[in-house]
Amino acid sequence: MGKIALIFGVTGQDGAYLSRLLLDKGYTVHGTSRDAEAAPLDKLRELEIRERVNMHSASPVDFLSVERVIHRVEPDEIYNLGGQSSVGLSFKLPTETLESITRGTLNILETLRPLGGGIRFFDAASSECFGDTKGVPACEETSFYPQSPYAIAKAASYWQVANFREAYGLFACSGLLFNHESPLRPHRFVTRKIAHGAVQAARGEPQKLKLGNLAVRRDWGWAPEYAEAMWRMLQQDTPEDYVIATEEPHSLEDFVAEAYARVGLDWQDHVEIDRSLFRPLEFLYGCGNAKKAAEKLGWRAEMRMQQVAHAMVDAEIERAGGL
Repeated sequence: MGKIALIFGVTGQDGAYLSRLLLDKGYTVHGTSRDAEAAPLDKLRELEIRERVNMHSASPVDFLSVERVIHRVEPDEIYNLGGQSSVGLSFKLPTETLESITRGTLNILETLRPLGGGIRFFDAASSECFGDTKGVPACEETSFYPQSPYAIAKAASYWQVANFREAYGLFACSGLLFNHESPLRPHRFVTRKIAHGAVQAARGEPQKLKLGNLAVRRDWGWAPEYAEAMWRMLQQDTPEDYVIATEEPHSLEDFVAEAYARVGLDWQDHVEIDRSLFRPLEFLYGCGNAKKAAEKLGWRAEMRMQQVAHAMVDAEIERAGGL
């Protein structure tokens, strides 16, 4: 019999790619949504796995529904990928962001606590916890300095996981995931917005794409590879936290340039800066040191920013039916 996995946040980018990975490895995959019957399942459908994922209604912020679904499914592994996932939106919805992330994580941990360490638990933490590391790639020992409500919530969840692991002996770990993109990103994410804008410009759209601060530098990887890292963390003998990153920082301007070059355009002819899109608080440098993941998990990022940008543009071209 294959293993059973339960994914909170299965309808998102990471949940969809992780589901495909686990199904390919012979797992039975269960996923949750607040309303399973009305859940947006387009990402699962795009990967052609919708009918192979068992859906359940459960709200991460409601303890009873979390407890109920875990006891019903009896999983070997739980992956928590849920909660409000947009950094920019978190400035507008700080309360919802904090509650959806921190309470969701706590409810899973509280359900697992009396069960002991038999169920293995992965929580998706974020590179945003580190804030600006001033040109030095962040590793597992780097201090946190969260600079958004989203980052604060993720930092709190990280310490919740560490505390329950050490206090109650749970097999629980966090992945400090740097930016990872794919064609499954929603349009509100800047990378998808850029890829779509480049294709629209190539198709003759006269209106310029409006973007915020292009000077920020980030470590952009490929989402399917990061799903692989999540799975590898739960296959280890002991639970530990890992930074997952490409170890290469690039400016947002670099990403824009690659996307527009993919369709033969100079981005400066089609993009304008809109200061209203700048965040209230923004850090300039984000890059990870993933040496621990390489040494202990055997995981290394293969795709880099340029390849990610090109793949996202190619997917937008296909969706548009060509240029």
